[in-house]
Amino acid sequence: MFKKQFSEVEDACALAQAMVDTVREPLIVLDKDLRVIAASRSFYVKFATNPDDSRGKHLYALGAGEWDIPKLRTLLEKIIPDHGTMDDYEVEHEFPRIGKRILLLNACIVLYEKAHKNILLSVEDITVQRTLERDKDELLRQKDVLLDELEHRVANSLQIIASIIMLKAKSVESEETRRHLQDAHNRVISVAAVQRHLHAAAGLGTMEMLPYLTTLCGALTHSMIGDSASISLKVLGKGGLSTCVNAESLGLIVTELVINALKHAFDEKTKDGQITVAYDVSGTDWKLSVADNGMGKPDGVFAQPKTGLGTGIVKALAKQLDSQVVTMSGPKGTTVSVTHATFAGG
Repeated sequence: MFKKQFSEVEDACALAQAMVDTVREPLIVLDKDLRVIAASRSFYVKFATNPDDSRGKHLYALGAGEWDIPKLRTLLEKIIPDHGTMDDYEVEHEFPRIGKRILLLNACIVLYEKAHKNILLSVEDITVQRTLERDKDELLRQKDVLLDELEHRVANSLQIIASIIMLKAKSVESEETRRHLQDAHNRVISVAAVQRHLHAAAGLGTMEMLPYLTTLCGALTHSMIGDSASISLKVLGKGGLSTCVNAESLGLIVTELVINALKHAFDEKTKDGQITVAYDVSGTDWKLSVADNGMGKPDGVFAQPKTGLGTGIVKALAKQLDSQVVTMSGPKGTTVSVTHATFAGG
């Protein structure tokens, strides 16, 4: 009987060794007492362990005791009694001959003729992978710091440029030149506002358009309308999400259309002038509109778009957004709509 049991154990060891030697990654077969039955060649090579000194030893007694990791030992001891597994246990440990390594360990029960329960332990060295991930995270952190610094400097530079343009506008004698300089000032201020608000949401990838447009129009009111009580600028609509890239283009479109309304829809006699910005979403479709209650065309037909700089900017941005621009003007004012795809009720 003793010889038969011994033969069965020898057969189990031989089978285990034959199986693990066919696998390139480090593998160990342990008995219920966590003694080494067999290990793959790659395990012995990787961890500089002598096969003759390993078989029959407890896992935690291998080498100089480097595998004596309390939590690993606890997890392995529970596998056979609990009929469980050990999945993706990651450990960072110092090995005498190869230094600090990060290992990913998996273990499960293997049966031999339903009589013997052993544990198959696989070892994956993920040191390089984790090091690269940490390096990548550090590079991304450094990139964010540099981008923050760059955007801060860009914002400051835009403010300086706007101030220089305004000082120049105040010093020139030509009314036409002054008007062009003021337009340039307004555009620089609007770009600074768009850049500042987009930066706050850049890490998210998307942003809520209603708060964004509200904040943008507040900046436009401050820079272009000032304390004038005769014209107001407000935001309506249910809003919706947009990518930061699209939001940048939409913000610039709003800026150009607001500038256009302030220049052409109202005059010094205007009372209770109003510009309304609306944005709505329906599925993947959206509609942006900027409407004023100023001086529109009396016939109420679709207005032919002007060919100025602002109109050219709006057309170019709308094309990038794969959208259509429609301008309607009548006695009650002008509405410019920028629509993507088909918008219900649009």
